[in-house]
Amino acid sequence: MSNEPITLTAGDAEATVLPGNGGRIGGLRVGGTELLRQGERYGCFPMVPWCGRIREGRFRDGAAVRQMPLNSPPHAIHGTARDAAWHTARVTGDEAVITYDLTDPWPYTGRVTQVIALAEDALTLTMAVETYDSSFPAQIGWHPWFNRTLGGEDGAGVAIAFDPAWQEERGDDHLPTGDRVEPKPGPWDDCFGMPDGVDVTLTWPQRLELRVTSPEQWAVVYDEQEAAVCVEPQTGPPNGLNTLPRLVTPLEPLEATTTWSWRRL
Repeated sequence: MSNEPITLTAGDAEATVLPGNGGRIGGLRVGGTELLRQGERYGCFPMVPWCGRIREGRFRDGAAVRQMPLNSPPHAIHGTARDAAWHTARVTGDEAVITYDLTDPWPYTGRVTQVIALAEDALTLTMAVETYDSSFPAQIGWHPWFNRTLGGEDGAGVAIAFDPAWQEERGDDHLPTGDRVEPKPGPWDDCFGMPDGVDVTLTWPQRLELRVTSPEQWAVVYDEQEAAVCVEPQTGPPNGLNTLPRLVTPLEPLEATTTWSWRRL
């Protein structure tokens, strides 16, 4: 199948999937209101085979040191799949399955499968990285850009509420130092630990409440831009290929899921 844009519908919810633009969700409309920031770099993109920054673009796999392109100098950021065309495997009215085969500059072969499932009151994203060849470290995450305001709103825009167990201390290089600190008030470009699973609530006053949940235990929250806020569930912290690698093996793929559920206020 092609990688043309896909539109999913369920009730008055509509999602646009863009396989040809990094496998991202290009838009999510509820009752005609767009929740995601528009633009070819925005929407919600998959972070795979790593999340956030890798220090100086280098990670160790056993004795080997691998170098990724420094697309956010002096670091490498957000994986390779968001810059590639994905392929459409299957589409129904409310679900799409898209795939991406890992290739240069990533030094290992593997396949990423993403399932986007829309319901009337929720969007569920599931991703898996699998290999039939050599094992390798990897991460999975999602990077949504939620609009700070929903158009026609007065006031302060979206409120972010969450109760993390800790905040990863951030060094001057924007990477976790390895120390865990008490959660600090925003603005944030920070990684938080949630051992019971990611659970973050976005509230657009008098409009909509949306919960981002995931069984994963890390989320980066980014709200330093005027237009949008980001809540990014992921399988480990930034630089995690070095500090907390998850191994993809022929017997055991790396899998993750997140659900955004909403209700009107």
